[in-house]
Amino acid sequence: MEAPAPHSPAEPGSVQIVVTSPEQMRELGRRLAKLLRAGDLVMLSGELGAGKTTLTRGLGEGLGVRGAVTSPTFVIARVHPSLGEGPSLVHVDAYRLSGGLDEMEDLDLDVSLPESVMVVEWGEGKVEELTEDRLQVVIHRAVGDTTDEVRQMTITGVGERWASADLSVLAA
Repeated sequence: MEAPAPHSPAEPGSVQIVVTSPEQMRELGRRLAKLLRAGDLVMLSGELGAGKTTLTRGLGEGLGVRGAVTSPTFVIARVHPSLGEGPSLVHVDAYRLSGGLDEMEDLDLDVSLPESVMVVEWGEGKVEELTEDRLQVVIHRAVGDTTDEVRQMTITGVGERWASADLSVLAA
């Protein structure tokens, strides 16, 4: 992974990272897990195949949770209990949900959030009301018929929880 080029500064509370392989994406997830605690919400957005689930797989490894982290596309949400003292990982794919927070409330995610780290793929406009504090991770990749593994990522902390967090440690 590498820091962004000097001509593309991140906004305050953000870090921009370039990832060039799936293993680097998983490693970023493992590093990100060190910053997370129970009650944290991580929203992932990006094109299909951008690496959202790969990043979440690394988060699961870093959090030390049970079970293989795979895309929850058809089951909507998967809970991965902690194998130790840390929080569980709740992995949600909101792609097929169109009803916003009402539909999300049917899943009782607000009940799971205080004791878990919740990762929501495709959650924009659907889960922001779960908490005022969240990490927003935007992953950009080349689209079309390409084998390009390069991902441009912006990770932004929103709310008081992330106001003083040093997200630059993720670019190390």
